[in-house]
Amino acid sequence: MFSILLITRKTSETDAIEIDLRQHGYTLSAISFNDIEMDELPPTTPDMVIIEVSGRVPTPKSLNMITRMKKKTTLPVLALTHKDYMDSIITLNKVDDFVLLPYEKDELILRIRRLLQKVKNIESSDLIKCDGLTIDLAKYEVTLENRVIELTFKEYELLLYLAGNKGRVFTRESLLNKVWGYDYFGGDRTVDVHIRRLRSKIEDPEHTFIETVRNIGYRFKKNSEK
Repeated sequence: MFSILLITRKTSETDAIEIDLRQHGYTLSAISFNDIEMDELPPTTPDMVIIEVSGRVPTPKSLNMITRMKKKTTLPVLALTHKDYMDSIITLNKVDDFVLLPYEKDELILRIRRLLQKVKNIESSDLIKCDGLTIDLAKYEVTLENRVIELTFKEYELLLYLAGNKGRVFTRESLLNKVWGYDYFGGDRTVDVHIRRLRSKIEDPEHTFIETVRNIGYRFKKNSEK
């Protein structure tokens, strides 16, 4: 999965962003503005930067760090900002897109994906395949025997998480935390309903992908089983 450098003030909201990004499989390096004291690049260049733009931040040092990254890579930059600071975005020509705070998790994840696809030119070889089912990570598209399957955002997220961890068993509570987030107050039935809808769309008498593990939860089958 892709790596993200998150540069923000340390708040409960940015802590939640860190949790959401990690839940969606991103490798995350989080830096507080207070910690940016030296003009150095991170040891490993990330695939993108998410930077908070509000008040007195970003600092000149953090912008200088981004400038240096941009010279070495086609590094996309996503800004987090409040409505009162939207004018600041116009002056930051290094910023490729922005998300308003307080943020919506689904919007944040979609903007990250679209920005990575556009700027990093993700190739269609980024595929998860199993017995005729294909998840195209570049197009955010699911096909079964070359037929496009229409999924809701949560259905796609759930399928992607399960298929990305083939053979691993997840409890309903674990899936709620990983896909819906720790602040979601829905019950286990939410998972069951989405699993049932997923199965109705991607499974038939010849294709079975999601297995129920009695008294525990669900898993995506690991190997082809004809």
